[in-house]
Amino acid sequence: MRNPSGVLRAWLHDRPLVPDAALAVVTTALAVLLLRSVPSPEGAQDGPAVVLTVACCLSLALRRRAPFPLLLVVCLAGVALATLGLDGLPLWPAVLVLVYTVAAHRGLALSLCGLAWSFVCHFASAAVGGTLGDWGLHLPVTVLTVTLWITGRSVRLRRAYLEELRDRARRTEWAREADTRAARAEERSRIARELHDVVAHHVSVMTVQASAARRVLATNPEGAREALSAIEEMGRTAMAEMRNIVGVLRTDTSPAERNPQPGVAEIPALVDQMREAGLRAQLWVEGVPGALPPGVDLAAYRLVQEALTNSLRHAGPLARAWVTVRHEHGQLAVQVEDDGRGTNGESGAGEGSGHGLVGIRERVALYGGVLRIGPRPEGGFEVNARFPLKDV
Repeated sequence: MRNPSGVLRAWLHDRPLVPDAALAVVTTALAVLLLRSVPSPEGAQDGPAVVLTVACCLSLALRRRAPFPLLLVVCLAGVALATLGLDGLPLWPAVLVLVYTVAAHRGLALSLCGLAWSFVCHFASAAVGGTLGDWGLHLPVTVLTVTLWITGRSVRLRRAYLEELRDRARRTEWAREADTRAARAEERSRIARELHDVVAHHVSVMTVQASAARRVLATNPEGAREALSAIEEMGRTAMAEMRNIVGVLRTDTSPAERNPQPGVAEIPALVDQMREAGLRAQLWVEGVPGALPPGVDLAAYRLVQEALTNSLRHAGPLARAWVTVRHEHGQLAVQVEDDGRGTNGESGAGEGSGHGLVGIRERVALYGGVLRIGPRPEGGFEVNARFPLKDV
């Protein structure tokens, strides 16, 4: 439920003329009361004084649009009242409002000019009215005017500071989004290079099989049929890999690396490396390992690699990690957990917004898998992924 005061504040912020008009009416009423309470000298013209006072005070409704010109006019009107034989005090609330408005909505030089002009007109009115030496009147007016000017400047500086904070937050958000996009693009490019080797491997095997089938076609038809069946299966696998990467990964024109790509079979060696680096890691392999699509094989290895690296970096020197690889019917499940009990007792790796986790999400989504990253109920952190094995 929305706060009614917040709704009203937002409504008034969008319609500044409404509160300014209300302020003008209140100031006009106060000025008329002051004008009536001050005894008029004999021969003073009350009618023009009332009209001039009301007109100046009602002009406060436009104070945000033209505060400095209004200040000049209202101060001159105070001098005019003094020439009519009346005290200029009824107009001073309007002058104070305009001094504050100029200080809060205009630059330092213009606000200083407005402050000086208000004092010039005040002392000019006092000189015309014969009260120039009455410091009992001038001192409170001076203190109040300077106080409102300082308040207006403080409001302006605070408004500028808050706007700078909002602008800085917007720039930070844009930078973060740009970094995230760059990380995704970089990770996709790296995946494209890795999968390029996988697809190139399939094509190379198909070429060898086709050459063998051509050589034994006349002398060994059964062997040729087996070679053609292998070519068909390998072609289907290569097409599945290409459908996964086309449209989501950009093509990399740089030469692809020709080193063999790691897979699930290399996870035990990876766990041993993490143990040597100081992470107390354990590995369980459940189920009967079978043939995996090369892309899924590589993605599972990279997922374990990134998760263990995060545990090593963030879970603390006393943390333990567990890796579970389950070969289930129709899917491959990979789970990496840590207890996150470092020297400071803080919880594990944390989800954060690192580039590595972005890459994990991209890899799992690339093969239609399901990923869960987050804290464990008993403490620590967990990365849990399931890859469907539709083609196996």
